[in-house]
Amino acid sequence: MSERPEHPLVARLPFHYGWAIVAAGCLGLFACLGMGRFALGMLLPSMGASLDLSRSEMGAISTANFIGYLSAVTLGGRMVARLGARRTVAAGLVLVALSMMAVSYAQSFSQVLILYALTGFGSGGSNVPIMGLIAHWFGRRVRGRAAGFAVIGSGFAIMVAGALVPAINAVQGAEGWRLSWLVIGLIVLAAALVDWLVIRNHPSELGLGPVTGKSQAATEEAAPLCAAAAPPGAKRRILAHLGLVYAAFGFSYVIYATFIVTALVRERGFPESTAGIFWSWIGLLSLASGPVFGSLSDRLGRRAGLMIVFGFQACAYALVAAPLPEPFLYASILLYGLALWAVPSIMAAAVGDYLGPEQAAASFGTITMVFALGQIVGPAIAGWMADAWGGFSGAFVMASAVAGLGLAGSAFLPSPKKH
Repeated sequence: MSERPEHPLVARLPFHYGWAIVAAGCLGLFACLGMGRFALGMLLPSMGASLDLSRSEMGAISTANFIGYLSAVTLGGRMVARLGARRTVAAGLVLVALSMMAVSYAQSFSQVLILYALTGFGSGGSNVPIMGLIAHWFGRRVRGRAAGFAVIGSGFAIMVAGALVPAINAVQGAEGWRLSWLVIGLIVLAAALVDWLVIRNHPSELGLGPVTGKSQAATEEAAPLCAAAAPPGAKRRILAHLGLVYAAFGFSYVIYATFIVTALVRERGFPESTAGIFWSWIGLLSLASGPVFGSLSDRLGRRAGLMIVFGFQACAYALVAAPLPEPFLYASILLYGLALWAVPSIMAAAVGDYLGPEQAAASFGTITMVFALGQIVGPAIAGWMADAWGGFSGAFVMASAVAGLGLAGSAFLPSPKKH
């Protein structure tokens, strides 16, 4: 592909336009995942009380979102091939916005279930092309750092939801959750407009090459050559391996994200406002997770980075499961927040390392399908267990065990140079 002359507006920027893509990606993930998914944890207690939802029904709502997400991921490669990443991201965000606004008028469990499945479809349709853009705009040496900065958008959203939802509920009372859904939908709609204006599908559209980093030439040439030389069987094996590790993350982290606020309010006796503060702290702490662990994986390798992250997460789930004094709860929140977005950022970099930039978006979509299956199963089983056992402790123990399996699976990842 021949590059166009550098765009005059881009030439005047004091930074490479790739970092504008990261900022747009951060905003997109703030909207499609942060607001579209993680705000649910703050909305469930008041919405559940208003609509008389059981724990199993709460889990089913979360699962419906992930079924929609998986459906979009399954079609993601074809949507990007037909529309391009820019149009796919914007369309997905618009769907997230409209479906969330519609939830504000829902009168029953079934209505929320259907509408939130549409939210999940929009989230998947936006997330995969955003992460795929990183491999096109950034070389291997800085790919983990770039992906790490993109994924912190969800952390900002957790902070916003943790403050916004209790504030609205304090003013609006028992039905405040309806206004929260409406306001969040409007925020996502604004993000869709910004991403439409900023995102470009490839550096060549602006006459640019990717951001590389120091001493890049030899390293950057090696990865695509290794990926191209790998036989199809080897590619399938590494995709399956990455997918299973990613599924362990999807299964375990979403149990905590979906039910921690409900557990704090219903089982630990915390006021919703205090639980919201804890949720906001998770969001604040998570701002470091993507950049820190993404950069760490650039230095130590994706395998070591993933093992450290899964260790943090397994400990976080175990600490909240046990009937320990309150300081251990704070330690759980600290560990969960610090490692929250690390796995997606490392995975986005890993697919580029193993399979090369041209296959990165499709490969990330493939492993995200397996990841989404983990997300579908996790909250459904956790909600059922909580109803059967009268609390969430068993579900958090299960999440800790699955995170341990993710750590073990990460330990057996091969070096990208072998592929």
